[in-house]
Amino acid sequence: MNYLRHERNYSERTVQSYGEDLRAFESYFKNQDDHLSWEAVDADVIRDWMESMMDKGNNATSIKRRLSALRSFYRFALSRQLLTRDPAHNIAGPKAAKPLPQFLRESEMDELLDGVEWGDTFKDVRARTILLVFYETGLRLAELVGLDDEAVDMNSRQLKVTGKRNKQRIVPFGEEMAETLKGYMQLRDEKVGRLSKALFVTEKGLRMNADQVRYEVKKNLSRVSSLKKRTPHVLRHTFATTMLNHEAGLESVKKLLGHESLNTTEIYTHTTFEHLKKVYEEAHPRNGR
Repeated sequence: MNYLRHERNYSERTVQSYGEDLRAFESYFKNQDDHLSWEAVDADVIRDWMESMMDKGNNATSIKRRLSALRSFYRFALSRQLLTRDPAHNIAGPKAAKPLPQFLRESEMDELLDGVEWGDTFKDVRARTILLVFYETGLRLAELVGLDDEAVDMNSRQLKVTGKRNKQRIVPFGEEMAETLKGYMQLRDEKVGRLSKALFVTEKGLRMNADQVRYEVKKNLSRVSSLKKRTPHVLRHTFATTMLNHEAGLESVKKLLGHESLNTTEIYTHTTFEHLKKVYEEAHPRNGR
C-alpha cells in the first residue's frame, strides 16, 4: 500500500480499493485451506476465486478490477524478491461487454444552459458554472473539485488541471466560460467569502466535496434529460462526443481528457458512429424501403 501511495502516486481511494481487494482474496484462500499462504497460492486457487465471485453475481468489471489488484501485488512481491513465482501472471479476466458511454445531446445542453430559468442566487450561479465547466472542458469530478483559483488563467483562458496520479495538463476554455467564471468568482467573494483557496466552495466558504457536486449535477441534468445516469462523468462523455461530432481530432481529444492511451478515447468514435447512424436512419428518404 505504501508503494502504491508514495512511489506510484495512486489516489488514496485507489489505494484503499486495492487493499480491500487483496484482503478479500486472502480471506477467500484462508477459508479454503488454513495452511494456504500468499507464497503457496497457485493459479487454480485464483481461478476458483474468480468463479466464486461470478457465482455470487459479481459482474465482469468488478472481477477484472480485483484481478488487476492481485496481479499488481504479485508483480510488486516478485520485484522485491518476496516471492519466486507469480501465480496470477497468465490468468485472463472475464470478458466484459463494453456499453457505449451515455451522453446528452447538444440541444439538451443548450436548453439546460440557455433555455431553462436560472436564478441569480449564489447556489444557482455556482450550479450553472459547474455544469458549463464540465461541458466545456471534460474534467473528471475529482479534477473539478480540486481546482483552486490559481489554476485559472483568465488572460490565456486555460486551466491547469491535476489529473490521475498527479499528472498535470493544460485545458483551454472559451470566452463564454471565462465570463461565467468571472461572474461566479465575483459573486462568491461578495456573498460568501472563502475559508479555502478552492474555486468551487460551499455557502460556508469551504471546498465543495465530490458528493455535493454530484448532487448539483444530477439535480440539474434532470431538468432536461431522462438518462438513468446523470453524473459528472456523463458530462465528460458529452464533452468528448461533442468535440468529435464537430471534427476534433482523436489525438487532441485524448490530450484534453488526460487519457494515457488512445484506446480509451476511441470508445467515443463508436458513440459518434451510433449518432451518425441514427441521423441517417431518421433522415434518408429511402432508408425505410
